[in-house]
Amino acid sequence: MLDACAELVDEVGYEGLTTTLLAERAEVAIGSVYQFFPDKRAIVQALTLRTMESYLQRLDERFASDDLTHWWDGVDAGIDEYITMHRTVPGFRTLHFGDVVDLHLLDEQRDNNGVIADQLARVLTERFGLADVPDLRFHLEIAVEAADALIKLAFRRKPDGDDRVLTEAKALIREYLHRQVDARGDAGRRPVVQPAKPADDQIVAEAEPAQPAAQPA
Repeated sequence: MLDACAELVDEVGYEGLTTTLLAERAEVAIGSVYQFFPDKRAIVQALTLRTMESYLQRLDERFASDDLTHWWDGVDAGIDEYITMHRTVPGFRTLHFGDVVDLHLLDEQRDNNGVIADQLARVLTERFGLADVPDLRFHLEIAVEAADALIKLAFRRKPDGDDRVLTEAKALIREYLHRQVDARGDAGRRPVVQPAKPADDQIVAEAEPAQPAAQPA
């Protein structure tokens, strides 16, 4: 049903989506729809949560790559995956992370982009050692809002995204975060595993010259 929902919102938009259309597209009885979802908002909410999980999984896979050595590589990867989902994931270009339905679709206490910023902060702190402080989450929320607006502009200008706008969006976000994050003194590089130091008794043993063997009388 969620796949059918994604296809329909791209075709008719959220306002045009109905549970009857969904049942017909999913080839299920209307009663089966209401068995799982009370209304179309609940269906879209479930689809949006699935999309967010997919986005975070994509980020985890990208961040596990050795190609990403600095936090700004991670930020670029986050923007790239967001753009890729606009181009390839049914329903995402229309719904994004649920803003067209409710700014608090993902969390009653925070708006949708704030939830995404929190998740990005978690990944960046885990992978690149940035200090997980309120300022980081604030600056990431600003960056997510700006990137979201510019990416939407790019896809309004061209169906597959205006590359000039997308390039400028990445440059703007990187420059903003570089100024804010590096000003705090965070190293922002993937931690390097150091070889284990030898124990003190081992160091002493290696430093003392070997005693010659006793000669027979």
